[in-house]
Amino acid sequence: MTSNTEIAPDQLAYSLDREYVFHSWSAQASLTPRVFAGGEGTIIWDHEGHRLLDFSSQLVNTNIGHQHPRVVAAIKEQADRLTTVNPAHAHLARGRAAQRIIELAGDGYEKVFFTNGGADAVENAIRMARLHTGRDKVLSAYRSYHGNTGAAIAATGDWRRVSNEYAHGHVHFFGPFLYRSEFWAETPEQESERALQHLEHVIRAEGPGSIAALIMETIPGSSGILPPPPGYLAGLRALCDAHGIMLIFDEVMAGFGRTGDWFAHHNSQLNPTGVRPDLITFAKGVNSGYVPLGGVIIPPAIARTFDERVFPGGLTYSGHPLATAAAVATLDVMAEEGIVENAARIGRDVLGPALHELAAVHPIIGEVRGVGVFWALELVADPVTREPLSAARMAALKGLLLARGMLPFIAENRIHVVPPCTVSDAEVREGIALYDSALSDLMAG
Repeated sequence: MTSNTEIAPDQLAYSLDREYVFHSWSAQASLTPRVFAGGEGTIIWDHEGHRLLDFSSQLVNTNIGHQHPRVVAAIKEQADRLTTVNPAHAHLARGRAAQRIIELAGDGYEKVFFTNGGADAVENAIRMARLHTGRDKVLSAYRSYHGNTGAAIAATGDWRRVSNEYAHGHVHFFGPFLYRSEFWAETPEQESERALQHLEHVIRAEGPGSIAALIMETIPGSSGILPPPPGYLAGLRALCDAHGIMLIFDEVMAGFGRTGDWFAHHNSQLNPTGVRPDLITFAKGVNSGYVPLGGVIIPPAIARTFDERVFPGGLTYSGHPLATAAAVATLDVMAEEGIVENAARIGRDVLGPALHELAAVHPIIGEVRGVGVFWALELVADPVTREPLSAARMAALKGLLLARGMLPFIAENRIHVVPPCTVSDAEVREGIALYDSALSDLMAG
């Protein structure tokens, strides 16, 4: 066997990956993973120095960009002090991280249960709701993704749950999506009203007294970045209150700056009445994905349930020192450098208007939707029938963007435009030019 030292780093990384690594959500034989060597800010590069503008934020998690020096330094400093500890013990990084998260969540929350990521955050939020209410069923939307563990994947509404439905007690409903309305709605207000009426019928049919929780991505992300229409979040809160159902907002993808607010439900456009959920799940942007971390934000009423009653859940790496040190540094950097405010301004003044201008010259773009640095372009073969663009053409578009120097986020017939919250005006203009050029070539080909 050839010595590893005689092979170029990119070739070695690729060969080791293909020989030993089993990839998620993939048929293994045909994979050709890209090899990356480094990154900084919104740029990522390979071993040969080819640079790509990262408008995917990897999996919509590098909210402060790649390799922020203060976060990297915080991880190194914590590694020198204490790399790991039994989660039954206390340590300063975890306490500080929990304190900052509760302060950012706002009034009405008291504790944080730390997990390894978003899926097990959802898993434990559902467990808390079931134990707190003494009920079993969980409602969730068809257009949703909540993670790839037992209850989280059963709560998921897309194709990924179908082969994984081993958990019990899960019921799905259709959430609002005016562009492809299930309710024959013609306005956002109609879509909201009719979607809520549909949900109320589902609740009645399932038996309100049997339902522990309703979990909803505040803005469904993987399913298409679908901001809720006016009145929908308030309607969810009212239905849950009427029937004693716990309302869980899944902020795993939408939280920590992505929408131009610390949490998506803080956004006054989406939630003008200030609806608060009973539980909040988070991950990804809390430390920009530098070290795996997620969690559940818990109000006093649910926390009190477990004052004298054992909470039957735990993780070896709950509140891991390296992960929580990264979270403290990330949240401090975001506050001190105005990163959340930058995401709001970019979305409002630069990225949003530019995407609408792009749609005006490319009929293939059926709809533009989003907020902050959380946008989607819905691509269609026919703007009248709204037939989704084919998988083959989407694959071709991805290749065109990669060839031009962009790492895009492509999902089904959509481009998810999700750069880091630190993205600059100039980088947005560069990204828009790349989209424009690739779409033009796709249509000409």
